[in-house]
Amino acid sequence: MNIKNIIMLILLTSTLINMPVVAIAGEHKDMGEEPHKDHDQHSDEDNHDQHGNEDEHENHDQNGNEDKDEGEEGVIRLTEKQMKLADIVVESIQMQDIKSVISAPGEVRFNAYKTAAVTSRITAQLIKRHVVLGETVKKGQAIATLSSVEMADAQGNILVSDREWKRVKELGEKIVSERRYTEARVNWELAKAKAYGMTEIQISTLIKNADFSRANGRFVLIASLDGTILKEDYIVGQQIEAGQELNLITDESSLWVMANVTPALASQIKVGNSASVQFNNQSFSGKVSQISHTLDEITRTKIIRLNITNRDDALHPGLFVNTQIETESATKTMALTLPEAAVLRSPDGDWQVLVEQEELGEFKGVEVELLRVINGEAIIEGLSPGTRVVVQGAFFVQSELAKSGFEVHNH
Repeated sequence: MNIKNIIMLILLTSTLINMPVVAIAGEHKDMGEEPHKDHDQHSDEDNHDQHGNEDEHENHDQNGNEDKDEGEEGVIRLTEKQMKLADIVVESIQMQDIKSVISAPGEVRFNAYKTAAVTSRITAQLIKRHVVLGETVKKGQAIATLSSVEMADAQGNILVSDREWKRVKELGEKIVSERRYTEARVNWELAKAKAYGMTEIQISTLIKNADFSRANGRFVLIASLDGTILKEDYIVGQQIEAGQELNLITDESSLWVMANVTPALASQIKVGNSASVQFNNQSFSGKVSQISHTLDEITRTKIIRLNITNRDDALHPGLFVNTQIETESATKTMALTLPEAAVLRSPDGDWQVLVEQEELGEFKGVEVELLRVINGEAIIEGLSPGTRVVVQGAFFVQSELAKSGFEVHNH
């Protein structure tokens, strides 16, 4: 074999040996490039997903915030028309001077100046009742009908005296003697005075009736004032003694509250000072009408009598209440005040006011501490001066909150 053939053989062998190596290297290269490409593709997809998720997250947050703004818990939105129809008034509350007050326990009593007892001036038999216990009556209304022999005599005397006086008066002093004229007139006046409490109307009705049989001793007891029948102590057919109390009528629109305070505190109170009474989550305004000059023998306290306006007939004699009485002290304190009607009870029993939010017509219930109520003004803590709250129409706003399903309370 010559050298040329040897060289050709070597080249051929070298080619056969290197071909698989190149192929394998190419396969590895292709396999290496594909994963890299896949990695890049996954990276792009991941980046796409990530951007997509971020965008979605951002959109979600944005939508979530908008939803929260549209339905923030405990916030109600009213239109301008609703506020106008409900007569809602919003004002900024400010610190104001308030007088010091004294708190004391008290008891509700009848207003004796607006209370009357129904009694008979003579012994008589009760033959008919016209009212029942608890009934509201008007002045002049019939209460009970009684019958008495003494009243029959008095009625007969009225009729006789009336006829005589009318006849003498027609004749005149020129015809009859002065003495007879005077006697007839005096007898007529005495007959009316001895009518055992018959009213002018009852006497006039008796003498205008030509039927003398009406002088039968029957007479009617009537109400001397508007009020409520609070006491009834008789039965039909019972004999009623002179002066016996059949009924008690009182006008409960105004009541007395007797507050017990120490002598030292009583010295700071004067007649005419403003006061209030608290009962069953309600406040009733009034004034000091009397200060006792003696001490209670048991409690060693002075009695301060308050005249209280009994709104909605909520107070009744015998109730125990809390009172707050203004003093004459020159010392004044600053506090947040607003109308009593602006402070309401939330469903969980806390006191709250309706605070205006950033936008007009938005309100939220905010818990406050009610310190006391004086003459319709509530003194509170828990808000900053300048806070705008609903001072009129608060009940309507609270009702709208309740209908919206929100919890009317702010912790």
